Amino acid sequence: MKILVTGAAGFIGSFTSKQFIEQGHQVVGIDNLNDYYDVALKHGRLEWLNELDGFEFIKMDLADRPAIEALFAEQQFDRVVHLAAQAGVRYSIENPHAYVDSNLIGFVNILEGCRQNKVEHLVYASSSSVYGLNSSIPYSTSDRVDHPISLYAATKKSNELMAHTYSHLYGIPTTGLRFFTVYGPWGRPDMAYFSFTKKILAGETIDVYNHGKMQRDFTYIEDIVEDVTRITQQAPQGAGADWTPETGDTSRSSAPYKIYNIGNHNTVQLGEFIETIEDSLGKKANKNYMGMQDGDVKATYANVDDLIEDVNFAPNTPLKDGIEKFAVWYRDFYNENA
Repeated sequence: MKILVTGAAGFIGSFTSKQFIEQGHQVVGIDNLNDYYDVALKHGRLEWLNELDGFEFIKMDLADRPAIEALFAEQQFDRVVHLAAQAGVRYSIENPHAYVDSNLIGFVNILEGCRQNKVEHLVYASSSSVYGLNSSIPYSTSDRVDHPISLYAATKKSNELMAHTYSHLYGIPTTGLRFFTVYGPWGRPDMAYFSFTKKILAGETIDVYNHGKMQRDFTYIEDIVEDVTRITQQAPQGAGADWTPETGDTSRSSAPYKIYNIGNHNTVQLGEFIETIEDSLGKKANKNYMGMQDGDVKATYANVDDLIEDVNFAPNTPLKDGIEKFAVWYRDFYNENA
């Protein structure tokens, strides 16, 4: 198949592109290479992607409607895996317009490209952030998600609604993936595990929010990619004549539409998480305990029953194993092996 991967220089996008190519598919990757975080990481990922036969990279901005239209018309993709977005909960509070341009306008451009060019399946990144004020855990895709607490989360919820509309109106199969705290080698520097590692090795103090009383469902990158590639092969069908919005599973529809949680289905206390990083580095952290930050949720925890049922795989890498792999990569990439 010929697959478009947006955000191909990003963390999840680069590993997803690599796995598709290893499976024998042709991948066209686009990315605007913005400077939200260290661009050297994005170029580093592209270096190993560009060495693979079957990968083509095009620098492009999702909000550039004529460019996106021309890309779809010229390439005629079979499937689209849309992973590009302006990420970050806290950044969205300070820079809202960046999220509108990328996550809303950019997503409409992708939807229209799929509609106009008969794409067989659109898979797109949502986020566990959509659960917002929900307090019942583990989070289930059948839960209502009507109370986001950051603009980032609101844009991801909007993506799910927009995708459903296109599935209903035009019959485009769409699948949204609510990712839960993805980590691993080549990850994003704005994520806690990355910044904690950097500061611990430098002897700097780390800020620990909500006095360490937070929980996250940490999900290793290779597990994420395994689910993304499996789901891409499997376009959703309508739920059938018996389904109704009032009584049916809200992650499905009469249209060819589905939502999945992609998480490790295990929640870890922030304190245990920090201890795991300390053990992998062989060095203790200096901690500054603080209150909650705006936009943060206290806990995330994924119910993945439908994921296991539909694709026969769910993330399962133990946190200790994943953090150790990240620490080895970090020391090597940043020459911190002393």
